[in-house]
Amino acid sequence: MALTKAHIIEAVANQIGFPKNHSSEIVETLLEIIKRTLESGEDVMISNFGKFCIKEKWERRGRNPSTGDSMMLAPRKVVTFRSSGKLREKINRACSIIKIQHRAEFSSFGVIIDDILG
Repeated sequence: MALTKAHIIEAVANQIGFPKNHSSEIVETLLEIIKRTLESGEDVMISNFGKFCIKEKWERRGRNPSTGDSMMLAPRKVVTFRSSGKLREKINRACSIIKIQHRAEFSSFGVIIDDILG
C-alpha cells in the first residue's frame, strides 16, 4: 500500500495532536515549498531523508508503443530522488529482517509439510 497525502495528514494530526485541518495546512505548505523550489531549478535536500533534484533529459530517439513507429522525444526536465545513506541503511536493514522472517516462516512451513508427508 502506498503512503498517500491523506495518510501523512492523519499521521501528523495523531502524532502532534493538531486538528486535521491544521495538519492538512502544514502538509500542503510543506509540499508547496518543495514544488516551488524544484520549479525554480533548485535542489531540495532533507537531512537523513534524501535529495530531490531536477535532471535535464535531452532530445532522444524513442518509439511509439502502440504503433511501433520511431519518433524523436522532446527534451524535458524530470524530478529524481536520491535517498540519504541513513535512509538507505534503514531500508536495507528492514529488508534483511523481512528476509530472515520469511526464511523462518518458510522453514517452519517445510517442517509442517515434512510432518504431514512424513
